[in-house]
Amino acid sequence: MSRMGDVLAGFHAAWEFESDSVLIRYERGLRTPRLFQALGERRVPLEAISGVTLAPGKRGTVVLRAELRAGADPLLEAAAGQLKEGCDPYRLVLPAEKETLAEYYADELKSLLSDGSAPADGFLVSAPEAPRQFKAYDAKASFDGKTVAFRWFWTGASSEKWKAGDQSFPVAELAGVEWRSPEFFEGHLRLVRRNGDAQPAQPDQDPAAVVFGLGYGPVHESLPFAAAVLQAVRSSGPAAAVSAGAPRRDPADIAERIRHLGELHQAGLVTDEEFSVKKAELLAEL
Repeated sequence: MSRMGDVLAGFHAAWEFESDSVLIRYERGLRTPRLFQALGERRVPLEAISGVTLAPGKRGTVVLRAELRAGADPLLEAAAGQLKEGCDPYRLVLPAEKETLAEYYADELKSLLSDGSAPADGFLVSAPEAPRQFKAYDAKASFDGKTVAFRWFWTGASSEKWKAGDQSFPVAELAGVEWRSPEFFEGHLRLVRRNGDAQPAQPDQDPAAVVFGLGYGPVHESLPFAAAVLQAVRSSGPAAAVSAGAPRRDPADIAERIRHLGELHQAGLVTDEEFSVKKAELLAEL
């Protein structure tokens, strides 16, 4: 950048441009998305950025956005495209009168970027630090940097989880993390075991998973948790996977879940869009 330490302040965040990185500081105001408040700040090396865009926003604003290389940020890897636009940590919303200034910084950033189209070899942005914890619907999840622990709630945990007892998972035994946003149908956090043993298809039956709902497992708590675990998994050994999808379900189970989803839709508890998206997801698992 032309001057180290230049700052571009927008709504809910400010970007400080340095010689080799962009430091994003998030506000802690009442209107600031809770995920931003939980993150506090993020230092993004220029080598992690693949591109920069500037586009018109809503209601007299412009949006400056940094596009990160695939695999550069454990938070985005864990989110797997599920973050809503307003919670994108790499969007800086500015009043329209700052468009010229934003365009200047966008051009400056672009001039410093190398070819970032290839996926990153490893995480370039640090995950939120451990220790971390949050309350899911059926358990309290905690992570001390080396071990993930689930302590079941008798009011929410299934009988299968109670029979299995409280769980502890050393990072070295994990191959990945699967996070499904609590803002969508069937939100959960599932730990994928390195030994490759089959895991129950339904998270509420899997002792290596906790489920969200009714205000439990909010994005600003469960996603930074997932990102912290994911970074630890990646660092634990060369064989560690970044993430893993859910195991395939039995066709009869898929049919039952779609039937249940249809009942929720007819009852008005699931919108048309949510019904269509989730139905497509279930069919894709066949």
